[in-house]
Amino acid sequence: MLELMICSLVTILPDYLYRRYVQGKRFGKEITFFSVWYELRWGITGCLMLTVSLITVIFYFHPSTSSATLYFRTVPILPEGSGRVAEVNVKFTQAVKKGDVLFTLDDSKQKAALETAKRKVAEVDATMQTAQADVIKAEAQVGEAKANYQQAKDELEVKSELQRRNPGIVPQRDIDKLQVLVDQRQSGIDAANAARQAAALQVSTSLPAQKASAEAARDQAQVDLDKTIVRAGVDGRVEQFLVRPGDVVNQLMRPAGVLIPEEAGRKVLQAGFGQIEAQVMQTGMVAEATCMSKPWVIIPMVITTVQDYIAAGQFRSGEQLLEAQNAIRPGTILVFLEPLYKGGLDGVTPGSSCIVNAYTSNHEEVSAKDTPAGRRFVLHAIDAVGLVHALLLRIQALLLPVKTLVLSGH
Repeated sequence: MLELMICSLVTILPDYLYRRYVQGKRFGKEITFFSVWYELRWGITGCLMLTVSLITVIFYFHPSTSSATLYFRTVPILPEGSGRVAEVNVKFTQAVKKGDVLFTLDDSKQKAALETAKRKVAEVDATMQTAQADVIKAEAQVGEAKANYQQAKDELEVKSELQRRNPGIVPQRDIDKLQVLVDQRQSGIDAANAARQAAALQVSTSLPAQKASAEAARDQAQVDLDKTIVRAGVDGRVEQFLVRPGDVVNQLMRPAGVLIPEEAGRKVLQAGFGQIEAQVMQTGMVAEATCMSKPWVIIPMVITTVQDYIAAGQFRSGEQLLEAQNAIRPGTILVFLEPLYKGGLDGVTPGSSCIVNAYTSNHEEVSAKDTPAGRRFVLHAIDAVGLVHALLLRIQALLLPVKTLVLSGH
């Protein structure tokens, strides 16, 4: 309507004034209700053509959308396992800080596992002390075996020397027995060394490995016990927290509630523009928004990101082939907008519905010296008609409470 009124000022109105004051025709006489089309046909035709052109230029180069909101991600309150609730520390809705305990699960099983793991570590420590005593014992046995070996060897050498000096004084059988005894004592030394090495390996390698495994099992049991205490991962607010002692919660079916991060939905506004504006939407474009939760306020914005993909084109692999005509509604181009000034979104409730206008700016190209005069005029006209869309947004912001509270029938 506003575009029609503006276009009529330069088409229908001059045509009427020409026929009224130049040709002398009077409204109600020569210009009647039935002769309006014929008398003002040039003005009416020009007005309609100019209105359609103006609307096309405005909505293409300065796109608008009412599909805009402050999306935010909620964090489900879930334990890492499953169990029965033992104690609840927060209310149905309450502000929490990172690390605050929300609720605890029954931990009797985890405490028993932790105590068993601790006992296993103590058992390995006791075994290590026993093994160290075995090492000392094995070293003593090595010394004893060496002494016995040396005694048998000395006796063999004495009798062998006597046999050499005076053959027959010592029976050969005694010398053979002593040689067997020396070999036996040598084997005893080897066995004692092997026992000592085994005891040393037990102390230096086997038992430390067993202790490390026992400590790992103890740490795992401690982790499982800590998992029974559910804490807030971020600063925020707990909502719909209905869990009570005795309830069973798990990751698949029974979340305890939701945690809304403190800054969720308070920094970025997401808006979906029509696909036809794909070539117009650019990062850095200036925009304006008005939101239902903060009426009568125009918020200056700037486009920070333009999503390269349209969500309507995504699909998941399945047993059926993709049928293109099932995508009835065309997807939109998702853009992310941030306030141009600090605190611009203060007072806007996260999740609020908003209306967003984006404005094309050709100032740099218009100001360039090498831009032709004709193109400069067209670009300047495109930038100028953005004022119409800005005025429309302000009218929408003014009428939004009336439309919502009165005309919608609530």
